[in-house]
Amino acid sequence: MTDPLVYATALLAYLLGSIPFGLVLTRLAGRGDVRKIGSGNIGATNVLRTGSKGLAAATLGFDIGKGVAAVLIAWQFGPDATGAAALCVVLGHLFPVWLNFKGGKGVATAAGVFLAYAWPVGLAAILTWILVAAIWRYSSLAALVAAVSSPAWAWLLGLRDGESMAIVVLIALLIVLRHHANIRRLIDGTESKISFGKKPA
Repeated sequence: MTDPLVYATALLAYLLGSIPFGLVLTRLAGRGDVRKIGSGNIGATNVLRTGSKGLAAATLGFDIGKGVAAVLIAWQFGPDATGAAALCVVLGHLFPVWLNFKGGKGVATAAGVFLAYAWPVGLAAILTWILVAAIWRYSSLAALVAAVSSPAWAWLLGLRDGESMAIVVLIALLIVLRHHANIRRLIDGTESKISFGKKPA
């Protein structure tokens, strides 16, 4: 029988992951509903389209932070709880109960999970994202490449046990599936590029 603590940490991680920081921060700042601009996503890339780099950076930090926090809390209760929390905090961000299960893409939260779970893997994934984004200026493409390469980074950096690899692969798969619309736009050549300019008045 599974330890009740595993269920408890999984639920806590899901609820933590489901906090829509991008939406909360933009509303508190008087920027309205971030779901009604750009891609409609609640993540940092879409928050950047409000014209506020500060809000985008804060959203990124909080979304990464909830992934880190979920894993570190669960770590105290053993590997099963940690694995469940790592997966559920990402699921919470993707499918938040507060927003009718319509959430973000999970990239920043997954990065936080990887940083806490195995920091070399997290760092490699983040650097991959930065490199791809800097060259091609597509946030979605950077996210997809970082996600797909994460299992390879995990293997190369020594995270080779079955449970850990399964967690990395599942999180990567969730991110790829959540980007299905972006993949279509990338193929069609209609995907928006990252812009660091200010929003026009």
